[in-house]
Amino acid sequence: MAHTPKLHLLVSLPLILAALDAHADTTVYELGTITVTGKHPQIGEISADQASSEISSKKIKQFNRTNVADALNLLPGVTVASVGARNEKTVYVRGFDMRQVPLFVDGIPLQVPYDGYVDFNRFTTADLSAIQVNKGFSSGSYGPNTLGGAINLISSKPRDKFEGDASAGFAEGGEHSAAVNVGTNQGKWYLQAGASTRESDGFELSSDFKPTTTEDGGLRNNAYRKDNKVSLKVGLTPNDTDEYALSYFTQHGKKGNPPSTIPTSARYWQWPLWDEESLHLITNKALTPTETVKLRLYQDKYENGIDSYTDGTYTTLKKSGAGSVGATGKSRYHDRAEGGSVELESTRFDKHTVRLSAHTKQDKHKADDTATLVEQFEDTTQSLAIDDEIALKPNLTLSLGAARNTMEPDSVYKSTDPVPMPAKQSATNAQVGLFWDVKENSRVYTTIADKTRFPTLKDRYSLRLGTAIPNPDLKAEEARHYEIGYQGKLHDKVKVEAAVFQTDTTNLIQQVNNVSGTKYQMQNVGKVRTTGLETGVRAKLTEQWEAGGQLTLLERKNQSNSNKLTAVPDQKISADLTYRPTPRWETQLVVNHEGSRWDSNTVKLAGFNTADAKVAFRPTKQITLDAGVTNLTDKNYQLTDGFPNPGRMWFTNASYDF
Repeated sequence: MAHTPKLHLLVSLPLILAALDAHADTTVYELGTITVTGKHPQIGEISADQASSEISSKKIKQFNRTNVADALNLLPGVTVASVGARNEKTVYVRGFDMRQVPLFVDGIPLQVPYDGYVDFNRFTTADLSAIQVNKGFSSGSYGPNTLGGAINLISSKPRDKFEGDASAGFAEGGEHSAAVNVGTNQGKWYLQAGASTRESDGFELSSDFKPTTTEDGGLRNNAYRKDNKVSLKVGLTPNDTDEYALSYFTQHGKKGNPPSTIPTSARYWQWPLWDEESLHLITNKALTPTETVKLRLYQDKYENGIDSYTDGTYTTLKKSGAGSVGATGKSRYHDRAEGGSVELESTRFDKHTVRLSAHTKQDKHKADDTATLVEQFEDTTQSLAIDDEIALKPNLTLSLGAARNTMEPDSVYKSTDPVPMPAKQSATNAQVGLFWDVKENSRVYTTIADKTRFPTLKDRYSLRLGTAIPNPDLKAEEARHYEIGYQGKLHDKVKVEAAVFQTDTTNLIQQVNNVSGTKYQMQNVGKVRTTGLETGVRAKLTEQWEAGGQLTLLERKNQSNSNKLTAVPDQKISADLTYRPTPRWETQLVVNHEGSRWDSNTVKLAGFNTADAKVAFRPTKQITLDAGVTNLTDKNYQLTDGFPNPGRMWFTNASYDF
């Protein structure tokens, strides 16, 4: 492992840093949890027996994280990045992107079928009870393509006869938001409903930003956004063991795409629609005293549209040339994901908890330029998995897992540059973990996991706006993870997590230039070794003072070619301090540091430091008023070259729980 002395030194330090709380104050939707090892969580709590990082809705609200990306940034090993050309936020988990660490909602995959990405700016946290992140070692219950882990958003579930919350907020840049959630639990059935809206004219750039011909400073050009979301969940609980829940949510959005501040790279795009509609059914039924079966069925629809323009006036569509998205200057994506899984759990055999799971998912992508069908692709992915937890001793658990995954192309159509139908692919995953409960609420573990990811439709077939050659024969990426870690409480007031890990990735899909003239192609040429250290702590110092933070050190080496590994910094550090002079008042300061990162083979972005401050007042137990400032020092920094982040911005919120 590279830089071992540095890692040993840091491991010997007093396990500094990370904003983390594994227990939610709101009721967790138990059907939506994925158990990695140990007993199932009880209704109303998240299992503390899992080797995963988790953040509760309480912490999400305390740190004013209104979207999922910013909430995930509270966890060690997770880094936020921006997809500048699409005005999107994404996250990396130990250097793996969202195609390799898929997003789930209550255990159901939620990704755009075409490219495997999601825009985390579009996913709000108002209706979540918790977020769970598995890194490397992850249950077969998630299904295929968890190369680097899995992120699971767990929705809330009512526990009282009538309950709810409402919130409203304002921020610089003409931003305003509102959300309401109501629910009832009548014993044999429950109902949860929510609605939220968020709209912004854009964000203010740092006063240190130097204007260019494509960005004049002040309010960021073409950075507006608007999102509306409605969700509904109906559940039946006929007895103590069975539960049936039907969930529906729809989200409608639109956004501008700020042009690069580098004039030669500027694209003038707008997204008139970024819509999603989902219908999910999850059931859990006890078959016998020792067997239960869980069923998940889902259908997700994604409607996205891009309009490309000739310049920053956004009046004339660009119908050809670089930056054009179609013959009409418009592109519309119509994507569908349909599938399901069944999971059988048995405790029939002494000291064994066995889970058998089967998954099937069909991804469908269709694109047009509002006049002509441009492309249509379909894949079917399937998986069979088994996990077995063996209680070697009362405080020692051996976890074994294996999975067989397949991907079969069903349809390939391109109006230009047609490609042949590729062959069916398969991959085998296996993992082993040993978990030792040193004492109550204190666990040491070691894991090894082999994982794979099949290439997306875009990986194989995209022309990349005429700059690339498709490669339908791309194979699955492979990764082997090694990890040693600790999770638990040093004593009642100090909670700690720490991990040292190494991952060897092969067949990584990378860009190979000049394959045909100036055109490039995506190929399985990458071999990468990733080593790292994560530590985190949260401590209640006194009745008035609370502190926490996180540290991530990451070193990624490309062992196969000279391509730079981009988007992820080599270090991430944050610390926070909360002071409550009285039960009604709370002040908070958060400081962050991120190291340098490569943006391309030739551009390296400098590291940066930022700070956020907030004050909250609770006139009653049910009402909270808060106001604060992000990027307190007005730092001018970038996560992607040509796309500066917001400067100093104020915000204010009000919330009411009932």
